[in-house]
Amino acid sequence: MKSIGIVRRLDELGRIVLPMELRNKFGITEKSELEIYVDGSNIILKKYEPNCIFCGNNKNLYEYKDKMVCDKCLEKLSNIADVKEK
Repeated sequence: MKSIGIVRRLDELGRIVLPMELRNKFGITEKSELEIYVDGSNIILKKYEPNCIFCGNNKNLYEYKDKMVCDKCLEKLSNIADVKEK
């Protein structure tokens, strides 16, 4: 992991401010959602991008019962439903 040399202090509520340069570089805006991961002793922030719960695709997504499903998996699911009805 490459260090970019920016140090920030946590405030009394445990918050940090991401530098404008990083927000601009990654397209992070005021209401952007971020995922937080732990990898060993590292804390990783990643801009949240919804993915299909079945295949992980992030294009042509549809929401179903608060889950995201891509068009290809949705088609496969509808084929399964058709077979079950017969």
